Amino acid sequence: MKTNEFQNIWQNIDSEIKLKSKEELDHIFKVKSRNIINKFLFIFTIDLIICAGLIVFLMITLLNRPGDLIYQINNLLLCLFTTFAYFASLLSFNKLQNNEFNIPLKEWLEQRITLLAKWLLGIYSKSYILLLPILVLMIILSIHVYYEYKPFVEVMKNEESIIGLLVGYPIGLLVAFYAINKIRKFELKNLEYLKELHQRLCNGD
Repeated sequence: MKTNEFQNIWQNIDSEIKLKSKEELDHIFKVKSRNIINKFLFIFTIDLIICAGLIVFLMITLLNRPGDLIYQINNLLLCLFTTFAYFASLLSFNKLQNNEFNIPLKEWLEQRITLLAKWLLGIYSKSYILLLPILVLMIILSIHVYYEYKPFVEVMKNEESIIGLLVGYPIGLLVAFYAINKIRKFELKNLEYLKELHQRLCNGD
């Protein structure tokens, strides 16, 4: 986040904390911290809903195509990855959700900043660049072949189906990258806000 954006945010906060008691200031910072964490929780909730919906779709299509081995392998691999992503998001949600301030606010906030920084800036934070093209292709194949009502091999032999895939895949991939980049920018902006909030707490000691 740019410096002037921080200044605008903190001008609003500074106007709130003038002439406040220590207890009131502590409450203000708790509310600010909780509001930002809730934004991350909302994103994880949407992620959980999407993963759950995709898993249901993949399971239904697997059961409806018992003789189409290639299609089943595609959907099974995609289902396994989506299930892993679902539980990873659920674990992340639970780690952030703990809203009992049974430790000092500064420490509570520091723990969540560390978690978020690891997810957004850690060694695996850019793995989506490699995974997304593969996953988007598998999802498009799963949906396209299923609604063609033909076996996977027959769909791949159909010229119109191939053209549809060649057109749909880059569009789907572009939309996916755009959405993820927008979400990452939003998350990184809020992470910087949390860091600034933590810095204010440290300076106030």
